[in-house]
Amino acid sequence: MITTATLQFLSNLKANNTKAWFDEHKKEYQKAQGDVLDTVVKLLARLSSFDEDIASSYLEPKACVMRINRDIRFSKDKTPYKTNFFAFINKGGRKSSYAGYYLHVEPGASFVGGGIYMPEPSILDSIRREIDGSFKEWQSIVHDKELLHSFPESIKPSGKLVRPPKGYDPDNPAIEYLKFKGYYTQRFLGDDKLTDPGFAASLAEDFRSVKPLIDFINRAL
Repeated sequence: MITTATLQFLSNLKANNTKAWFDEHKKEYQKAQGDVLDTVVKLLARLSSFDEDIASSYLEPKACVMRINRDIRFSKDKTPYKTNFFAFINKGGRKSSYAGYYLHVEPGASFVGGGIYMPEPSILDSIRREIDGSFKEWQSIVHDKELLHSFPESIKPSGKLVRPPKGYDPDNPAIEYLKFKGYYTQRFLGDDKLTDPGFAASLAEDFRSVKPLIDFINRAL
């Protein structure tokens, strides 16, 4: 499980983001990474009980957690490491294009949610067509009480067009959603929530509430 030591490692890394420091504290990193992997293992087990796509993907926990090394080739910021852990659990694995569930672990700035963030144009076009053709179903998803209990802001856009996308009438009843460039839910968590022994179980229930959104998006793909 995620502990105060997990978060402390990330805080220390943020204050000492160099390869020399990281190498010296490699065992602390491995322990912190292990805490996150343990949480992912528990999430995979719980998700597999109600999400057949996850169950049939046979995901390896390590394949769900992003590398801590930053890609600095085209960045002005040359610090070598991310100061968070990020896990993404979806059909086919995180390298696939499907929507899924995510966990971002960062001291004082952790968040969770589900959906798809900034998909490629062809994928976004497919999602828009699905929303346009099944708008009543979409409305029932975004206004669902269980979803709103877990994610009070409902569906968030990862960017939004000013004008309607090509091929859609401005008077289309779904137009505000069709302008979205991505579809996801998000809720920020305090450090105390992350380190609670029941965190994985409660997060899995939050993920259960967002499953209809993920199913809708993945059906479109």
